Amino acid sequence: MEREIRLALVDDNSFLIKAITDKLSFFHNIRVKWTADGGSNCLKKLEVDSRLDMILMDVEMPILNGIETTEIVKNKYPQIKIVMLTVFDNDEHIFNAIKAGADGYLLKDIDPESLMRGIHETMTGGAAMTPTIALKALRLLRNPLGTKYFLNEEIVALTKREEEVLEQLSSGLSYTKIADNLHVSPSTVRKHIEHIYSKLHVHNKLEAVEKAKRINLI
Repeated sequence: MEREIRLALVDDNSFLIKAITDKLSFFHNIRVKWTADGGSNCLKKLEVDSRLDMILMDVEMPILNGIETTEIVKNKYPQIKIVMLTVFDNDEHIFNAIKAGADGYLLKDIDPESLMRGIHETMTGGAAMTPTIALKALRLLRNPLGTKYFLNEEIVALTKREEEVLEQLSSGLSYTKIADNLHVSPSTVRKHIEHIYSKLHVHNKLEAVEKAKRINLI
């Protein structure tokens, strides 16, 4: 018989707590012992009951965010595994979560089976990560010097399409070729590039590619 895994869920969104609880309800060996609506409440509940195997922790929460809470929990209760469960997959969150001691990093839209697989991987010494998160984590490991620069840079949020355009732009492709590859018009590509330049605060392709590499966007 499989050993019961005792979990806590920490998220300031009650709807998302219910959604994750519903996903976990498919599995008989998972027990959600308690939930908390933020980092501060999580710490209070741990003082009452810290007999947990794992915490699924949101990142963006008011007052005490998930990364700050993770660092505190790991210092006081190092035996508890913590998996960040979030809608955000940007490099800064990933880097800071790993630095704080997180054991895994999954996206909230994960399906129940993949969530369960990630929980089991983490409980057996692995590190649960969705493929996009794993790719970004590898980029950070490959470019630690770039990470130092990144931490001092502003956070740049590109859309998925803008990231695709930027990747192809960095490969030296023309606007027309990028348009063909993405099945859009050259004018649409040009508009995406204008948005990219604006968000990166650069004025040309060379500056855009250089800065994007420095802050691990590509």
